[in-house]
Amino acid sequence: MPDTILAEADHTSLDVPVIRFVPLDPAFAARVRAGGPDDNGQSAERAVSGGTGTPCRQCLRQVPAGAAYLICAHRPFAGLHAYAETGPIFLCADACPESLGAATPGGDLPAILSSATYALRGYGADERIVYGTGGVVPRAGIAARAADLLARADVAFVHVRSAANTCFQVRIDRA
Repeated sequence: MPDTILAEADHTSLDVPVIRFVPLDPAFAARVRAGGPDDNGQSAERAVSGGTGTPCRQCLRQVPAGAAYLICAHRPFAGLHAYAETGPIFLCADACPESLGAATPGGDLPAILSSATYALRGYGADERIVYGTGGVVPRAGIAARAADLLARADVAFVHVRSAANTCFQVRIDRA
């Protein structure tokens, strides 16, 4: 029997898998911070955070106001294929504090997910979109929707993306 999570919004409880928010691969972050190429083969751009709108994909927190951050291209897929989208992400310029990407049986969301809505999309083990899984959900419904998608046998992982700009935010796996 799957673990039970408490879901927000109009659900009270669902028999669905516990979910885990997966931070960016530390090896990618270290390479980019050291001046190595991003997923477009370029060096990252450096900027200074205003304190909001700069979600670090490794520590899953906002880059603090006044702190340096990097803008780089990232492809959150292992393979190269038509569905392997590449887009801009932000990283703390210096090594991040420990990520909060642990299993979340209560549906706790990482600090970077602070907007009102997000686009969620399920992918199969072949990294292709599972059609019919995409949609915009309110912030309070992210954990429940991700758990619903991950309860499906054809969904291997879920991407959370900005609803406004479609930038990759974080991957969600079964815990």
